[in-house]
Amino acid sequence: MSFLHTEADLQAGMAALVVQDPRLAPILDRSGMPALRRREGGYAGLCAIVCGQQLSTASAAAIRDRLMAAFDPFHHDTVRLARADKLKRLGLSNAKIKSIKAIGHAIAKGQIDLDAVAAMEADQAHAALTALHGIGPWTADIYLLFCLGNADAWPAGDLAVQEAVRLALGLKTRPDAKAMIRLAEPWRPWRGVAAHLFWAYYRVAKRREGIEVTAKPETTKPGSTKPASAKPAPTKPAPAKPAPTKPAWPAVKAKRGVKKANGAALRR
Repeated sequence: MSFLHTEADLQAGMAALVVQDPRLAPILDRSGMPALRRREGGYAGLCAIVCGQQLSTASAAAIRDRLMAAFDPFHHDTVRLARADKLKRLGLSNAKIKSIKAIGHAIAKGQIDLDAVAAMEADQAHAALTALHGIGPWTADIYLLFCLGNADAWPAGDLAVQEAVRLALGLKTRPDAKAMIRLAEPWRPWRGVAAHLFWAYYRVAKRREGIEVTAKPETTKPGSTKPASAKPAPTKPAPAKPAPTKPAWPAVKAKRGVKKANGAALRR
């Protein structure tokens, strides 16, 4: 099992990945070597990701900062025992309050050991995390990849990665999470490295091809994602009044918070 703790780790993993699947070499040539993004792990890291669900990057950061500042030290016992109205004043929704309290309760009762999760294989760790209330597949994958640096974590439900895979591999439609899991099988044990590559490729493709990602609310439990339908852009302006030029690629509509949450992952 490998981890991405340094830029050198990511570069070594990328070299191994491209040898393993030569189709990815031209994708790397176009995107360039991505930068490693890491963030704090543990209970605080999970709470930070929950704060970012369905919110813009700025709003998520503001709520996260208020939450971390309100509890010093930031510990699962103090948070889970805090009054709901105090947490609500920090900007947390009822659903997010329930989630971070449930995670704190699970840690306090020994239902999950985050140190043990950090040493698990990606699939096993994913299953352990998603068994908790408030942690869906996307939240688990982002935690494994960016908080723990698991080199095989694969965010199959991430809309930006899905769209990048569609463009890079020349697929007719954007693959859903199940299809993404199948597509990534050849990239084990470097699926997390592949995710970094496709996020980098997505940024290049978005800038050059005009891909636009908007947001829509989640329809599953917090942290999970489902792709939304794409709408084709008009091909010519109305005769009476010129219409603004639309991107050549269809606009891809995603969940509210997915762009920002996923975009946050891209920028970390």
